[in-house]
Amino acid sequence: MWDFSTDAAFQEKLDWAAGFVREEIEPLDVLFPGTAEPYDRDSEVFREVVRPLQRQVREQGLWAAHLPSALGGMGMGQVSLALLNEILGRSSWAPMVFGTQAPDSGNAEILAHYATDAQRERYLEPLLDGRIVSTFAMTEPTGGADPGSFTCRAVRQGEEWVINGEKWFASNYPHAAFVIAMVVTDPDVPVHKGASMILVPAATPGMEMVRGTGLAGEPLGQGVHAYLRFTDCRVPAENLLGEPGSGFRIAQTRLGGGRLHHAMRSVGQCRRALEMMTERIASRRTRGGPLADQQSVRHHLADSWIQVEQFRLQVLHAAWLVDRADRVGDPADARRARLHVSGVKVATPRILMDVVYRALHLHGALGVSNELPLMRMWQAGPTLGVADGPTEAHQDVLARLLLKDAAPAEDPVFGSGHLPALLAAARAKYADRLKETAVTW
Repeated sequence: MWDFSTDAAFQEKLDWAAGFVREEIEPLDVLFPGTAEPYDRDSEVFREVVRPLQRQVREQGLWAAHLPSALGGMGMGQVSLALLNEILGRSSWAPMVFGTQAPDSGNAEILAHYATDAQRERYLEPLLDGRIVSTFAMTEPTGGADPGSFTCRAVRQGEEWVINGEKWFASNYPHAAFVIAMVVTDPDVPVHKGASMILVPAATPGMEMVRGTGLAGEPLGQGVHAYLRFTDCRVPAENLLGEPGSGFRIAQTRLGGGRLHHAMRSVGQCRRALEMMTERIASRRTRGGPLADQQSVRHHLADSWIQVEQFRLQVLHAAWLVDRADRVGDPADARRARLHVSGVKVATPRILMDVVYRALHLHGALGVSNELPLMRMWQAGPTLGVADGPTEAHQDVLARLLLKDAAPAEDPVFGSGHLPALLAAARAKYADRLKETAVTW
């Protein structure tokens, strides 16, 4: 059956989370607006403020909700995660307080699925407890997100892997306890079959940070996204995750869910911008009357509300399809879910930029100033356009999946919608029942 309601018990959890984020976590966004603070486990704010907040989340049973219960999570399906994440998306600190901060959340999923018992004890347990943070190093300076251009390699020498190459935009690295690096271990086969994932502990000789990279607006040379260089970096052979050559299969464990989670949190950002837009319109006067009297302004508000609601339903539907694919196990369901996740990935930056821009524009000079969060919120749109794979790659995936089942028309010149041919067929179909057929078009 079709149902757009939420279970009453879970709705209570969501209501608690909404109030908790608004009252306890959003003030941290104002106190510490930079991008590095949520990752620094040695900071006073983490010890004195964040740890107590995390304990409250655990008491509510909402800690690391994306992970199975055996690993200390709730084992939520994607629909429930969507409803929770659109609340957490209002705050840059909230995902970390709830144990779902990227890239740690995705790395935890990788370790949960592919790590050995020893690897889980060393890396996963402290990560799940929130005592450490981690890095996922996949993209490279020259190849970007194109895996066919990856050059960072690892060669097996006895009981060690020796890594050489570079990685770009490795988030969290300045504070990370370990890195999960995608490296080419067999250059003689296509990269999708020849790449592997290797665990590299922090401070391993031969792994260095060339420089820290921040987002636009942050001071040059600072930021939590590292440019990494590996020079004869040696790690034990048992640091390999899964089997050699399984790197891309492992990566999909985190990237598919990550794309959905970015979209879920973007719903929260859009709703926050919509609230600010509505408040501005209701409060401001211009040209001798309320801003709400301006028809074009009302249209901006209406268009934004429609976009957010449509996008939210698109995200929830994609999440439902992922849950169904996981539950049923039908490859056709998995392919359908992939189609919709790619659609969500393409839509996310566009919706975010559209809605936040309207809110920003209606605030005038205040909107582009550093006294409101709107410029930082808008910047998340272009950022999400390249995160977890560029938008164009997912447009291509989506189109290829749509075309896979497409059948060419019997009439390749005029197509199946050609009215003269349809009229002739319709007349033939009803010739024995209708003496005369009038066509007015």
